[in-house]
Amino acid sequence: MTLEAAFGHVIKQLRADRGISQEVLSFESGLDRSFISQLECGVKQPTLVTIFQLAKALQTTPSAILLQVETLNNQ
Repeated sequence: MTLEAAFGHVIKQLRADRGISQEVLSFESGLDRSFISQLECGVKQPTLVTIFQLAKALQTTPSAILLQVETLNNQ
């Protein structure tokens, strides 16, 4: 699995765990819904600022997100 795909998978899973749509995540993170979709599909890569925005909206930490991405990427 590519790093981009792993990041997208983690974001999608965290969003599903919270039971929120891409629209809600978009509103809470200040990011465009289509950008979130592209992140989840592994098409776009996040910036550091984006990771922090997503972490806050998903009620987690950037380090927790990146740890999950690293674990998934290493499988």
